Amino acid sequence: MIMENKNIEKQIQEINEKLDFLTSVMRDYERRQREIQELKEDLTRIGKDVFQVATEELDEVAHHFDSSDILYLLKKILRNTRNIIGVMNQLESAADFFKDAAPLTKDMFDELLETLAEFEKKGYFEFLKEALKIIDTIVTSFSPDDVRQLRENIASILLTVKNMTQPEMLGMMNNAVSFYRYLNVQVEGDISYWSLLKELRKPEMKRGIAFVIQFMKNMANPGNNGENNLIAQPSKKEE
Repeated sequence: MIMENKNIEKQIQEINEKLDFLTSVMRDYERRQREIQELKEDLTRIGKDVFQVATEELDEVAHHFDSSDILYLLKKILRNTRNIIGVMNQLESAADFFKDAAPLTKDMFDELLETLAEFEKKGYFEFLKEALKIIDTIVTSFSPDDVRQLRENIASILLTVKNMTQPEMLGMMNNAVSFYRYLNVQVEGDISYWSLLKELRKPEMKRGIAFVIQFMKNMANPGNNGENNLIAQPSKKEE
């Protein structure tokens, strides 16, 4: 009898445990159902708001397209899917290239900055600034007519510069400058006419006077190009 009571109590205890488990499961189920219902209600409200906003926004552009345009666009996208994929692959390749070239670009930029800093240290920019001032002075000092005349006579100017850069011409100008430097030579003592005549009889004085005469003739008539040169070779008697 006692054993039967114990078995009955045990069975009742097991039944209670199962009832507790089922009660816990039902509570969880009810909670999940309630959460799902709340989520559905929230999504329904959000969906209504989204649909209303979309309807209002699409209503503004409804007259610009119709359903056939959307279908055409979808067909166009589907027809060019491979092209779109190709463009995306190219964009990815370009992104990879820029990613790989970034260090090289940085090195080139740093080298450029160093070069510009070196130019500034040597005075290139200051020189360029002053050169621009020279150009500005030329532009403001000469009229278009002056520039046109310069263009028309540039050949003669360059020919004159070329002749002036010849070795003999440079030597002559150097002698003239040296002579001009010593124009303040002082002559000491009394100079008689007889001593001046004696100086004029010297060969170098004769050649100098002949050079001056020929130079003046050429200046008065530049077209003869030095023809009929008055300067002749000195005779043996003069030597």
